[in-house]
Amino acid sequence: MAKGYWIGRIDVSDPEAYKAYIEANAEAFAKYGARFVVRGGEFTSMEGSARQRNVVIEFDSYETALACYRSPEYARALALRLPVATGDLIVVEGYDGPQPVDQGK
Repeated sequence: MAKGYWIGRIDVSDPEAYKAYIEANAEAFAKYGARFVVRGGEFTSMEGSARQRNVVIEFDSYETALACYRSPEYARALALRLPVATGDLIVVEGYDGPQPVDQGK
């Protein structure tokens, strides 16, 4: 079964208040088995527009990723984020099919 991912790009207007969101989202992420693949960090924007923070969170499945976002635990955290950050968030199903073959072999 393919994993599920949250891909978020966020601009934070109040870093101090954003810390409350980070503390609050831990409950939902623990409950749904979230694993951070990317959490901030250095980046280079190669195309399109950039935001301050980039996040990729992995879940066991697409359905679990959706359930976490729709959960009452995450709703409480989201209420803390919305006033202090803007961004884009998608939930996407991972790919576990064939990969490109190395052309040099």
